[in-house]
Amino acid sequence: MKELFIKETITYDGTQLSSHWAYRNFGMQGDSVVSFRGPCRVELTEMVDIKDVLSNSPIFSKDMLHFIIEHFDLDLEKTIVRQRLLIAILKDIIIEKSGAALSRSGDDLFFHDRKLTVSIATLTPVSTMIHTGVNVTGEDAPVPAIGLAEIGLKPGEIEAVGKSLCSEYIKEYQQIKMARCKVRGVK
Repeated sequence: MKELFIKETITYDGTQLSSHWAYRNFGMQGDSVVSFRGPCRVELTEMVDIKDVLSNSPIFSKDMLHFIIEHFDLDLEKTIVRQRLLIAILKDIIIEKSGAALSRSGDDLFFHDRKLTVSIATLTPVSTMIHTGVNVTGEDAPVPAIGLAEIGLKPGEIEAVGKSLCSEYIKEYQQIKMARCKVRGVK
């Protein structure tokens, strides 16, 4: 599995959730995790979360740390479990760096009932994908939100969160793959 942290600002608009996005844009063929920082502006036409579409809840943030993950298998349930693992790892990293008392509900992180993240897992014709966005600031969000800067992270620490999450997720993924190779079958 490959990882990349992109230093340039990219606006996440939902079109990044398309098969081979990392390959087409960054030459990363195969399973990958890409992180970048930028605004989030997802119109209802690009949303894959039907619940949000039905409740007319577009996603917006002035500044987010984004993660796009692609696995070349077609098991959406497995990818949702991977998404929850990603969020649990993210929670650990942010708590370690900030000391903030975060809580997790499903695939979202909160600080005192203010939303810190957005996340979705979906299926493409050839892969499964995850997008997770972490607010850098909660300002002007359409829901009560908070950002990494507001819980005390400095600009350099925000990039460090991105890099740490990419490497820790890959480490867990590789350990899981190896764990299934060390046990004998039972009858």
